[in-house]
Amino acid sequence: MAQQPGTPSFLERLSVLEEQVALLRRTGWERAELPFYPTSLTTLPYTDATTFATTWETILTPRTATLSLGIVAIGDVVGTTNTGGGWQVLAGTDVVMSGSVPPSFSFQFGAAVISLAPYQQLTELKIQIQARRTSGATTGGRFGAGGSIGIAPRYARLL
Repeated sequence: MAQQPGTPSFLERLSVLEEQVALLRRTGWERAELPFYPTSLTTLPYTDATTFATTWETILTPRTATLSLGIVAIGDVVGTTNTGGGWQVLAGTDVVMSGSVPPSFSFQFGAAVISLAPYQQLTELKIQIQARRTSGATTGGRFGAGGSIGIAPRYARLL
């Protein structure tokens, strides 16, 4: 008659767990979702700068070949004047994605798959989401210096 395997003892299970934890420590923790962190204390970071200002950023070790990134941006309204502007994404110091925010007070969605191949030899790569105002009111508004551009990541996945 064939014997049924018994349940492993506590020490056997502990040994397996220790091996798995040691393997994780050697290989590092990888995840598909990449978090971004705001550079402002507001819920949706806005900027009224007329030059590009970083509103979101993250630092990663590029172990995969690509980053799939989606963003959302909107220009605000000061009085009856809509604000327009532009946005860009930097990998290190390279602009890898860019777009505009028309002065229409409507959401703009950007998405791209960014190649991380040129950066794979780096141990740290800073990804920044930046925005700037190019048109609209120059006084009043959210911070007193005119209209602002609100921008945020919708998703960021390492592929």
